[in-house]
Amino acid sequence: MEITGFNLIGNRESAKGGNTFFAKNPATDAELTVKIFEATREEIDEAVKSAQNAFNEFHSKTNEERAVFLDTIAECILELGEPLVKRCMEETALPEARITGERMRTMNQLKLFASVVREGSWVDARIDTAIPDRQPVPKSDIRQMQIPLGPVGIFGASNFPLAFSVAGGDTASALAAGCPVIVKAHPLHPGTSELVGKAILLAAKKTNMPEGVFSLVHGFSTEAGMAIVSHPGIKAIGFTGSFKGGKALFDAANRRETPIPVFAEMGSVNPVFILPGALKERNETLAAGLISSVALGVGQFCTNPGLVITQKSEDSKSFLNHLKTRSAEVPSGIMLSEQIKRNYLNGINNLIKSKGVETVNSGAEDESGNKVGTFIFSADYKTFLENKTLTEEVFGPSTLNIATQDKSEMIRVAQALEGHLTATIHGTEADLEEYADLVKVLEQKVGRIIFNGFPTGVEVCHSMVHGGPYPATTAVQSTSVGTAAIRRFSRPVCYQDFPQKVLPAQLKNENPLKIWRMINGDMTKEKI
Repeated sequence: MEITGFNLIGNRESAKGGNTFFAKNPATDAELTVKIFEATREEIDEAVKSAQNAFNEFHSKTNEERAVFLDTIAECILELGEPLVKRCMEETALPEARITGERMRTMNQLKLFASVVREGSWVDARIDTAIPDRQPVPKSDIRQMQIPLGPVGIFGASNFPLAFSVAGGDTASALAAGCPVIVKAHPLHPGTSELVGKAILLAAKKTNMPEGVFSLVHGFSTEAGMAIVSHPGIKAIGFTGSFKGGKALFDAANRRETPIPVFAEMGSVNPVFILPGALKERNETLAAGLISSVALGVGQFCTNPGLVITQKSEDSKSFLNHLKTRSAEVPSGIMLSEQIKRNYLNGINNLIKSKGVETVNSGAEDESGNKVGTFIFSADYKTFLENKTLTEEVFGPSTLNIATQDKSEMIRVAQALEGHLTATIHGTEADLEEYADLVKVLEQKVGRIIFNGFPTGVEVCHSMVHGGPYPATTAVQSTSVGTAAIRRFSRPVCYQDFPQKVLPAQLKNENPLKIWRMINGDMTKEKI
């Protein structure tokens, strides 16, 4: 497939606007050759209206038809072959192994959601049968299930050009729910986005999906994104990115005449609590593991551990020395863009200038182009509580050690935290028993708690939660990774005293789809 730089509106290419931009290679800062056309409001309106027209036909497709569509998208992405990998490397400076691994994750996500759609129980069918002779009032027959919301706007992420982008988890879960999708491609990797978008359209054609089930629009400015959010035909938004960007979309969605849900995964510091027993037993090993996690992908992961909390002791001094040694060994890495590097260095400079914050390691020597080094900082408990900026994400390879005096101060740090995606506890069995209160606090602060591991690396599975309280996300009850993500793009509908002929298959007495249902309070696959 060829990259044109056009918007993909339904099944056609479109370039009606006069505003254009070029992607850049972060390794060389050189512009790539294909001119990218920003979508106009007219084109976005066409994309949304096409999605509205496709909605009824698409969500009326059988489970098997939608599952085959998702499987076929995965196959068409793989068939893009080397040109996709090459373009993605050019636009992101990520290594080939990372790109091919992420491509596999993207395909596996699609196939996992295909299996969820095939099995069918995700609709959470609930049936309470009638009791016509109940006294003093007869009981109606009441049945409930999840149905798709309608057209969804998805925003590609900068740091995952495949797995959180055009065919990433947001798109996969929305399509699985039966919602047509309009994707706003991330401007840092528009060519990659176009190739994947064309793979989705090819899959739609192969599986006889309606035109408008998918569209892709470009935009370097915020105008295209805001046009999607404000369009009355859009019923929900999926976003992965910065707090500033996610909050802007959330606010715009709530200013609409009819507000819509915004499932925004935003900034997170992902605190790591190292308890005394673990620090004594695994001092150097913990330092090595933490630095590996901090520096992974040049720190450009939403689960990067930006805060580590310890108790003052000889062990903590040794730990900090190991952190300094290990971080000094990490070579400079290339960030995804000049702006991302600039934001990172601004955050680093704020920490350097902060009263009471010590610079333990000041990065690598080579910061040419878009390269940056790994930074380690340290502050005490009091400084942390007095300076709210120390709780804010610095997107890149850095972490801040908070030194506490005892258990009570460590728990007070946890209580002072806002919402985050993850929290990690390193400890022995004795530590965990003694610090049970810490676990209870962190349950209220994050979506995922890790024990004796590190937060980078998010397994795509049925039980994963990649979410958390605000400001980590705008929807604490949801996850953007794992099969539960499908529920973001559906809503419950209740059918009361409906005749069997017109009920959805999922709610019919005979249970023709053989799904799990709650019937009069009991889970079963049996017919009524």
